[in-house]
Amino acid sequence: QVQLVESGGGSVQAGGSLSLSCTDSLSTYKHAYKAWFRQAPGKGREGVAVIVTGSRVTYYSDSVKGRFTISHDKARNTLYLQMNNLKPEDSAMYYCAAIYGTTLDFGLSVQWGEERRWNLWGQGTQVTVSS
Repeated sequence: QVQLVESGGGSVQAGGSLSLSCTDSLSTYKHAYKAWFRQAPGKGREGVAVIVTGSRVTYYSDSVKGRFTISHDKARNTLYLQMNNLKPEDSAMYYCAAIYGTTLDFGLSVQWGEERRWNLWGQGTQVTVSS
Protein backbone atom coordinates (compact mmCIF):
# COMPACT_ATOMS: atom_id res chain seq x y z
CA GLN A 1 0.00 0.00 0.00
CA VAL A 2 1.37 3.37 -1.02
CA GLN A 3 1.52 6.08 1.58
CA LEU A 4 2.42 9.69 0.84
CA VAL A 5 3.41 11.79 3.83
CA GLU A 6 3.94 15.54 3.65
CA SER A 7 5.97 17.63 6.08
CA GLY A 8 7.50 21.09 6.37
CA GLY A 9 4.45 23.29 6.61
CA GLY A 10 4.22 26.13 9.08
CA SER A 11 3.66 29.83 9.53
CA VAL A 12 5.77 32.53 7.94
CA GLN A 13 5.55 36.23 7.18
CA ALA A 14 5.03 37.50 3.67
CA GLY A 15 8.26 37.44 1.72
CA GLY A 16 9.55 34.46 3.65
CA SER A 17 10.33 30.91 2.52
CA LEU A 18 9.26 27.39 3.37
CA SER A 19 10.25 24.00 2.04
CA LEU A 20 7.80 21.12 1.88
CA SER A 21 8.69 17.44 1.60
CA CYS A 22 6.67 14.39 0.60
CA THR A 23 7.98 10.89 1.12
CA ASP A 24 6.38 7.74 -0.14
CA SER A 25 6.77 4.10 0.69
CA LEU A 26 6.67 2.82 -2.89
CA SER A 27 10.36 2.71 -3.77
CA THR A 28 10.23 0.03 -6.44
CA TYR A 29 8.69 2.17 -9.14
CA LYS A 30 11.28 3.86 -11.30
CA HIS A 31 8.96 6.23 -13.09
CA ALA A 32 6.25 8.40 -11.67
CA TYR A 33 4.48 11.70 -11.99
CA LYS A 34 4.35 13.70 -8.77
CA ALA A 35 2.65 16.96 -7.98
CA TRP A 36 1.81 19.50 -5.33
CA PHE A 37 -1.72 20.80 -4.93
CA ARG A 38 -3.17 23.25 -2.44
CA GLN A 39 -6.58 24.02 -1.07
CA ALA A 40 -7.58 27.18 0.75
CA PRO A 41 -10.71 27.28 2.93
CA GLY A 42 -13.84 27.46 0.81
CA LYS A 43 -11.96 26.87 -2.43
CA GLY A 44 -11.27 23.92 -4.66
CA ARG A 45 -7.99 22.05 -4.82
CA GLU A 46 -5.62 23.64 -7.34
CA GLY A 47 -2.46 22.34 -8.92
CA VAL A 48 0.72 24.12 -7.89
CA ALA A 49 3.50 22.20 -9.66
CA VAL A 50 4.19 18.83 -11.25
CA ILE A 51 7.34 16.89 -12.07
CA VAL A 52 8.12 13.78 -14.07
CA THR A 53 10.55 11.87 -11.88
CA GLY A 54 13.91 11.16 -13.44
CA SER A 55 13.50 14.02 -15.89
CA ARG A 56 13.58 17.80 -15.92
CA VAL A 57 9.99 18.08 -17.03
CA THR A 58 8.12 20.41 -14.71
CA TYR A 59 5.05 22.59 -14.95
CA TYR A 60 3.86 25.33 -12.62
CA SER A 61 0.70 27.26 -12.08
CA ASP A 62 0.97 30.89 -13.15
CA SER A 63 0.40 32.05 -9.59
CA VAL A 64 3.62 30.44 -8.31
CA LYS A 65 5.86 30.49 -11.37
CA GLY A 66 9.20 32.07 -10.54
CA ARG A 67 8.67 31.73 -6.78
CA PHE A 68 8.22 27.97 -6.22
CA THR A 69 10.48 25.13 -7.32
CA ILE A 70 9.49 21.47 -7.44
CA SER A 71 12.14 18.78 -7.30
CA HIS A 72 12.49 15.08 -6.66
CA ASP A 73 15.27 13.10 -5.01
CA LYS A 74 15.12 9.64 -6.49
CA ALA A 75 17.53 8.11 -3.97
CA ARG A 76 15.43 9.35 -1.07
CA ASN A 77 12.16 8.86 -2.95
CA THR A 78 11.18 12.31 -1.74
CA LEU A 79 9.34 15.12 -3.46
CA TYR A 80 10.11 18.72 -2.51
CA LEU A 81 8.54 22.12 -2.96
CA GLN A 82 10.73 25.12 -2.25
CA MET A 83 8.54 28.17 -1.76
CA ASN A 84 10.12 31.62 -1.83
CA ASN A 85 8.68 35.12 -1.62
CA LEU A 86 5.53 33.75 -0.05
CA LYS A 87 2.35 35.78 -0.17
CA PRO A 88 -0.74 35.68 2.06
CA GLU A 89 -2.69 34.20 -0.85
CA ASP A 90 -0.37 31.18 -0.75
CA SER A 91 -1.91 30.18 2.58
CA ALA A 92 -3.56 26.78 2.17
CA MET A 93 -3.34 23.10 2.94
CA TYR A 94 -0.71 21.64 0.64
CA TYR A 95 -1.01 18.08 -0.66
CA CYS A 96 1.32 15.88 -2.66
CA ALA A 97 -0.10 13.56 -5.27
CA ALA A 98 1.35 10.79 -7.39
CA ILE A 99 0.72 8.59 -10.40
CA TYR A 100 3.03 5.62 -10.82
CA GLY A 101 3.97 4.15 -14.16
CA THR A 102 4.90 5.48 -17.56
CA THR A 103 1.54 5.90 -19.25
CA LEU A 104 -0.95 8.67 -18.66
CA ASP A 105 -4.49 8.80 -19.99
CA PHE A 106 -4.42 12.58 -20.15
CA GLY A 107 -2.22 15.34 -21.51
CA LEU A 108 0.21 16.19 -18.72
CA SER A 109 1.15 19.68 -19.88
CA VAL A 110 -2.48 20.78 -20.12
CA GLN A 111 -4.39 18.70 -17.57
CA TRP A 112 -1.96 18.07 -14.73
CA GLY A 113 -3.72 20.56 -12.49
CA GLU A 114 -7.01 18.68 -12.51
CA GLU A 115 -7.50 17.01 -9.14
CA ARG A 116 -9.49 14.09 -10.56
CA ARG A 117 -6.50 12.95 -12.65
CA TRP A 118 -4.51 11.94 -9.56
CA ASN A 119 -5.26 8.78 -7.59
CA LEU A 120 -2.73 8.87 -4.74
CA TRP A 121 -2.74 11.63 -2.13
CA GLY A 122 -1.03 12.57 1.09
CA GLN A 123 -2.82 13.89 4.15
CA GLY A 124 -1.67 17.49 3.67
CA THR A 125 0.45 20.03 5.51
CA GLN A 126 -0.70 23.54 6.43
CA VAL A 127 1.05 26.65 5.16
CA THR A 128 0.06 30.02 6.62
CA VAL A 129 1.49 33.30 5.37
CA SER A 130 0.80 36.45 7.33
CA SER A 131 1.00 39.96 5.93
